[in-house]
Amino acid sequence: MQEKGSISIHTENIFPVIKKFLYSDNEIFLRELVSNAVDATQKINRLSSLGRFSGELGDITIDVKLDKEKKTITISDCGIGMTADEIKKYINQVAFSGATEFVEKFKEAKDANEIIGKFGLGFYSAFMVADLVEIQSLSYQDGAQAVKWSCDGSTSYEISEGNKTQRGTDIILHINEESEEFLEQSRIQNILNKYAKFLPVPIRFGTETKTVEDGKDEKGEPVYKTEEVDNIVNNTTPLWIKTPSELKDEDYLAFYRELYPTTFEEPLFWIHLNVDYPFNLTGVLYFPKVKNDVEVQKNKIKLFSRQVFITDEVNDIVPEFLMLLHGVIDSPDIPLNVSRSFLQSDANVRKINSYITRKVAEKLQELYKADRKAFQEKWDDIGLFVKYGMLSDSKFAEKANEFCLLKNVEQEYFTFKEFYEKVKDIQVNKDGQIVYLYSHDTDQQDVSIQQAKDKGYDVLILDGPLDSHFTSYLEQNGGEKVQLKRIDADVIDKLIEKDQEIELKLSEEQKESLKNIFSTAINNENMSVEVVALNGEDMPVSVTMDEFMRRMKDMAKLGGGMSFYGEMPDNYKVTVNGNHPIAEKIVSAQGEEAEKLAKQAYDLALLSRGLLKGGDLTSFIKRSVELI
Repeated sequence: MQEKGSISIHTENIFPVIKKFLYSDNEIFLRELVSNAVDATQKINRLSSLGRFSGELGDITIDVKLDKEKKTITISDCGIGMTADEIKKYINQVAFSGATEFVEKFKEAKDANEIIGKFGLGFYSAFMVADLVEIQSLSYQDGAQAVKWSCDGSTSYEISEGNKTQRGTDIILHINEESEEFLEQSRIQNILNKYAKFLPVPIRFGTETKTVEDGKDEKGEPVYKTEEVDNIVNNTTPLWIKTPSELKDEDYLAFYRELYPTTFEEPLFWIHLNVDYPFNLTGVLYFPKVKNDVEVQKNKIKLFSRQVFITDEVNDIVPEFLMLLHGVIDSPDIPLNVSRSFLQSDANVRKINSYITRKVAEKLQELYKADRKAFQEKWDDIGLFVKYGMLSDSKFAEKANEFCLLKNVEQEYFTFKEFYEKVKDIQVNKDGQIVYLYSHDTDQQDVSIQQAKDKGYDVLILDGPLDSHFTSYLEQNGGEKVQLKRIDADVIDKLIEKDQEIELKLSEEQKESLKNIFSTAINNENMSVEVVALNGEDMPVSVTMDEFMRRMKDMAKLGGGMSFYGEMPDNYKVTVNGNHPIAEKIVSAQGEEAEKLAKQAYDLALLSRGLLKGGDLTSFIKRSVELI
């Protein structure tokens, strides 16, 4: 039996086009061919279970073999095999009309996955790395004859009698000169680790040396020997396909270490996903300790289709804020050769996205209700993640409003509702607004915090990278008439302004004189001075930045610092307490002495804010020594 012919793509040569366009993704040839071998193996298993194949299944391990001398890679399976007619049907008839159409359509594609998925080119990805491909196959069907197919990368092929004596298929790739990197053991091992680590059929890639116990010596001590054993590269029953009820915490932790061997911190908790309607989805998502650098955490979720790894870029399947999670998602409803355009438009993907969001919210709610104390202990590690979700996903936010916690400087935790009830009667200003005070740096703002505590006020800690946005969210969702002000946005009596007025002890002339003395001493156009009536025991001078202006600057920095507000200099307000004894002393002093005292009081205010640095700090120290 011998037959020659042309592959049905008219007479145009498609393979140089494949090589040219897909070269950057050429490693996926191995994923495609091993996946085909897995499919063939699962089909023979299925036929056997249905009684439609009565022969012995035997060893169904798939072999991947390298031969550096012959420059070949061989992928062998013991699956259903193919007849000559089946090879003509499935291999020779490429599912498009010609290279011209291929090139035109490929202009819109973004990667190899997209083009292979669009045109059914899984097997032909072999020609990205090989200049000759052979198939040796023997069908499981009774009386089938072995068949050989070969193609040198042109549209011509040859079919002849094969030499296979056992059921299954061998794909032999004769690697081209540009792709000889794939003849290295480590390169193939890495690709198999990436794409085949959890395939449902055993994959063997050569052998490895293992040390095993070989009896005991005269003293009863174990004796060891080394032996060659099969190198099986995959775990055929990964944790996510198992029933949650049969798993223990240590199983989930062990699997986490298997997924992320270089990660030393254990996850806080996890969700086991398992749904079969209206779409199929399994998986395990882990909650890691979330660091302040959000970007570092991303792209740790691996997407699989029937245990075949597809990608770890799951932006369209998993909501943006859930990209901080780690773990695995597996759905047969997502094709192996998935493209970005498919993910963005597919209805099942949108349903999966919503489902995962809901399950995560339910899990957090469940943990909060089951053991609030334990939930609070984890809050510092998951708070950033929860806030990220609330700011970016309204459906998640609806549920999260019930378990999102606020922490105060006393290290106490409150839900939105609890904190509102705690402060609504105390921290209300003359206009009826309830003012939430917060600190972004408790060490730097300790003076302001202590002043607030002296008034009986509560101060929240909002020091995360997203809290400049979260303050606005809290104002809208934290309760009726809620307004947030950072503790250093003004003097405490101005932050929560009451009806009672304090009388200024200074005359108008003294007030104006005091303002001029400070303005001259400070000599900084970005510092505006005002003299106000405060309690005598309050700080003599305070340096603050308006809440609105500071928020605009913070948001600009978060967005890259290139906005109008981001380019503006820092503008501060210097509030001089006209009723403090120091104010009276400065007014009474003359000329240079008055300015020196004013500068000293101003520098003390800067020092309390952590704003006194460099040469100004050195001058302050020298002046302090002189005054002493």
